[in-house]
Amino acid sequence: MPKQKDLGAPDRTQPICARAPEQIDQLARIVDDLDMDVFAFGITTDFRTKLFPGSQRLIELADRLEQLQVEALCWCGARATHNARTVGGEMVVEGAQVVVGDVNRPAEEIGYEVLCRRHHRHRMTSAAAHAGALSPDVLPVNHA
Repeated sequence: MPKQKDLGAPDRTQPICARAPEQIDQLARIVDDLDMDVFAFGITTDFRTKLFPGSQRLIELADRLEQLQVEALCWCGARATHNARTVGGEMVVEGAQVVVGDVNRPAEEIGYEVLCRRHHRHRMTSAAAHAGALSPDVLPVNHA
């Protein structure tokens, strides 16, 4: 009878990936030394489209990578592949890689939105797209 294999699924892999590649090395040792499968789920890049250090190490050491079947969608309906950070409703591309908990600002000032690459490049969040569509500065078009 084949030996039953243990399975590990770390809860909230993202904090590990955001900070400590050493923890990914420890996870790899657990996999090898305990003959255990580990599944890790989470985002790989930050709001600047840079790999989290732990995510980079996880990708380097992974036996296999699989994209989840459930896909996040951008506000336009395209597949969302990027994370946008907004501060006061405006998309930002600079700042600390990880913002967790109390940052001495009202919670509504800092937010995140998933976007397709095109809209991330153009810094076009859902709010920005809708604001442009409803702008009173848009001139009417007369078909004479």
